[in-house]
Amino acid sequence: MDKVMAAAAQAVADIPDGAVLAVGGFGLCGIPSTLITALAETSASGLRVVSNNCGVDDWGLGLLLRTGRIARMTSSYVGENKEFARQYLAGELEVELTPQGTLAERLRAGGTGIPAFYTPAGVGTQVEEGGLPWRHRADGGVALASPPKETREFGGRRYLLEEAITADFALVRAEVADRHGNCVFHAAARNFNPLCAMAGRVTVVEAERIVEAGELPPDAVHLPGVYVDRVIAVDDSLDKRIERRTVRPARTSTGTGTGADSAVPHTDSEEK
Repeated sequence: MDKVMAAAAQAVADIPDGAVLAVGGFGLCGIPSTLITALAETSASGLRVVSNNCGVDDWGLGLLLRTGRIARMTSSYVGENKEFARQYLAGELEVELTPQGTLAERLRAGGTGIPAFYTPAGVGTQVEEGGLPWRHRADGGVALASPPKETREFGGRRYLLEEAITADFALVRAEVADRHGNCVFHAAARNFNPLCAMAGRVTVVEAERIVEAGELPPDAVHLPGVYVDRVIAVDDSLDKRIERRTVRPARTSTGTGTGADSAVPHTDSEEK
């Protein structure tokens, strides 16, 4: 079955208000930027998004966030987006922070039909006890807090019960996909993209390269096409950014490169 569609706008056109979206990517690595941009051009709002992070202020999911289209985020890391922090603290955005490994497993469980699982992550913290602020009031108080989680002992150790995540739609990015939806991911882009794809009832893949069915060796496939419903082609030369660039200072003309100035990394947030 050929799953390739002509354009990103066509692939996301039926995402409705209030939809739950699982969106792949790790930082700015492997984010489905073409699909997100196409979705930003629709009228869909009140979106409930599950993603490792929320992009940056002017890229990735940040495009949806700054126009008030996201109502709720389930994430493990949100530190590079100032508008995210502003909306959360102002009570405009509901946020469920989840340990990163737990988030990955909740998505995987959703994709494999496992309704819940026990994990040691978060035991003895507010993840277990509840009370984490999911939504603030405008005055800074807590309008909605996380509930306590069920616990159980196995082998003398306490574990938390975590529920699986499923989504109405999943938006992911692959390095290569064939026309049947089988996908290969590159490096860190593999961290969350396959898991989000598995959790979506309708999964849309943007691929940097599309090949004919049968061209991908079976052992090379990271995500079977059974999880994928739509595929679009993207230009991989246009939209790759660096979230945080870390470099070493330039060597001085008289230095040997062994001094303190040449050994200390320099970090800024320039994007390319």
